[in-house]
Amino acid sequence: MTYEVWLPFHPDDLDGLPDGPNYRFWDGEQDFPADPADCSFYVVPYMKGSDISVRPLAEMTSVQVVQTLSAGIDHVQPGLQLLPEGVKLCNARGVHDASTAELTLTLILSSLRGIPDFVRGQDSEEWRSGFRPALADKSVLIVGYGAVGSAIEDRLVPFELARVARVARSARETARGPVHPINALPELLPEADVVVLITPLTEQTKGLAGAEFLARMKDGALLVNVSRGGVVDTKALLAELESGRITAALDVTDPEPLPPGHPLWHAPGVLISPHVGGPTSAFFPRAKRLLGDQLNRFVNREPLRNVVLTTGS
Repeated sequence: MTYEVWLPFHPDDLDGLPDGPNYRFWDGEQDFPADPADCSFYVVPYMKGSDISVRPLAEMTSVQVVQTLSAGIDHVQPGLQLLPEGVKLCNARGVHDASTAELTLTLILSSLRGIPDFVRGQDSEEWRSGFRPALADKSVLIVGYGAVGSAIEDRLVPFELARVARVARSARETARGPVHPINALPELLPEADVVVLITPLTEQTKGLAGAEFLARMKDGALLVNVSRGGVVDTKALLAELESGRITAALDVTDPEPLPPGHPLWHAPGVLISPHVGGPTSAFFPRAKRLLGDQLNRFVNREPLRNVVLTTGS
């Protein structure tokens, strides 16, 4: 049997692809590279938005695997009901751990040490010295302790923290200590100097960081969102920022991209990066290794990695 595989990379740029399938390059262009009905394995274009990601799904009547290149799957979920039963949806767990963890540390350190103010001072030729908080001796709470959350903690270890607390959907033990269930947040939030959000966007986590969540954060705490913008209630966050009670560093926002004139741009105490946790030089080698491994597994009828769900089950 000959498989049709749609890739957002040119096949010649990928090492280790199995022989046999017909590889089609499609990175979200208006015209499809072939009949979507013949596609067996669909690799979703990276960071092209939900409209592009789901556009071919209704016609993919023979597809067996949908592979994202992100850890999150919210951009393809609107089209899953268009797929036949038995299609495996796989995410890119492990591809973005290093780069997202790097950005998380960058946002924390930049916010605490006042880097945005230094840059503004450089632009206006002003020497803006002063006393700034350090990361050392701080308590950090990681909300959404999966692969990326673990990678973030790996990079926090050398910074002489007072404590790292971990939260996930359910409790478990790790080599570094306990992971608390999400219903423990009310007790953990008041103790944290830095709160990192790295949870997937689901019906359960949408608006998780709302007015009650934010009110429980201690005065002067820093909220860091490297998950999805919808995990935070923007209106509630704006109220806290404008009061000056907490600060924030956001790689993702709601709405996104943040439109001109939105009050979040100029809210006090906020640092915004334009959703750049994943797209770095670390992405391509890891994504290519994942695709080579997954496609070899698919052709050889071996169990796939990172299966998030199977349609119809």
